[in-house]
Amino acid sequence: MGFKILEYLQPFCSFLPEVSKPERKIQFREKVLWTAITLFIFLVCCQIPLFGIMSSESADPFYWMRVIMASNRGTLMELGISPIVTSGLIMQLLAGTKIIEVGDSVKDRALFNGAQKLFGILITICQAIVYVVTGMYGEPADLGMGICLLIIIQLLCSGLIVLLLDELLQKGYGLGSGISLFIATNICETIVWKAFSPATINTGKGTEFEGAVIALFHLLATRTDKVRGLREAFYRQNLPNLMNLMATVGVFLIVIYFQGFRVDLPIKSARYRGQYSSYPIKLFYTSNIPIILQSALVSNIYFLSQILSSKFAGNIFVNLIGTWAESGYQRYPIGGLCYYLSPPETIGHIITDPIHAIIYIIFMLGSCAFLSKTWIDVSGSSAKDVARQLRDQQMLMRGHREKSMVHELNRYIPTAAAFGGLCIGALSVLADFLGAIGSGTGILLAVTIIYQYFEIFVKEQSEMGGMSTLFF
Repeated sequence: MGFKILEYLQPFCSFLPEVSKPERKIQFREKVLWTAITLFIFLVCCQIPLFGIMSSESADPFYWMRVIMASNRGTLMELGISPIVTSGLIMQLLAGTKIIEVGDSVKDRALFNGAQKLFGILITICQAIVYVVTGMYGEPADLGMGICLLIIIQLLCSGLIVLLLDELLQKGYGLGSGISLFIATNICETIVWKAFSPATINTGKGTEFEGAVIALFHLLATRTDKVRGLREAFYRQNLPNLMNLMATVGVFLIVIYFQGFRVDLPIKSARYRGQYSSYPIKLFYTSNIPIILQSALVSNIYFLSQILSSKFAGNIFVNLIGTWAESGYQRYPIGGLCYYLSPPETIGHIITDPIHAIIYIIFMLGSCAFLSKTWIDVSGSSAKDVARQLRDQQMLMRGHREKSMVHELNRYIPTAAAFGGLCIGALSVLADFLGAIGSGTGILLAVTIIYQYFEIFVKEQSEMGGMSTLFF
């Protein structure tokens, strides 16, 4: 029996800022405009530095998750979408394990979303305080109480902006969701930069370009041994190479291929005789939700571990969570739980430490399948919810009575959710092992989000009756 804690949060939820639902149908060109404005605001916030910080050159505890969490160090987007996703993860786990009760009514769903937003704001405040207290922007004693409070207020305001931008798109004013838009933008920016970056780096063997494609032409032009230059362009270490770029394209094509896997359940109209249709259940039934939530889980474990290790270095329990080493502005795990939750960097690491690879694979597959399975119960996409939606549309499954629809849908939906989450995790592991640019999780998120926007575009085009009517 779960707790009806959501009812006690209702008075607080009424004070939260909210985007009202549109009172009319928003045209496609208006949706494109609002989506562009949302993206512009996000990109501007990514470039505005936090006022009052003394230094942001210490090792970055969120380096591994910056791209996926759509954050940019030392700017208003320092926290990115991390508070929103963490709040969603906590609420999902509480609802999935029946610790809190979430009913099927519209009121209960709205209350759940309000509580999720409230927790998102509280997590923003907590993360902002931890960032300041742990000295990420300089020692608190040197900054002073007033500057510390000002930094926290800046991070809180930017967190509210992200919440409202995401809600703006999800309420129907724009396309997709703010979270997906920000993630895809960050990941695509990283991939393009690592492929075509003109920045030069001294590797000890001479100056090389960071971008893999530009490095190919540079190495072929400067090396007397063209075969050796070509080999370096494909296999060079510590910088993006052509094999990484080819792996990224390969994973992109594989994910697009799997997107087409689905089961079409035949349905018919209960009102009009002879009107038949189908209800598709895709292999990726919960889309990229499992990998987003899994990323939030890992990023918070990393963050907690690094905070503890910096304050209680040498403690046996802290070391069990994770031990860390620094390389430049990066910190990477070398032991403990965090080490086994991080992907192996190369094929050589898999061979030298197979236990690490096995534990990482089991964790990725298991967590994605579990999170995908529990997500359908709180997102309105379970068998019971789908059956109710069909009944509201006066549609029935062919060969089944109204009462047996839930039982028939239960044969497909939970299986598709769990197996789809498993496949998402497996593709992410494959991309990591192949060395795809932006990490396996990142490239998988980018592909699924881009495909979602493609589906939205196709749907809008079919509803409007052609390409020309979409924009004119």
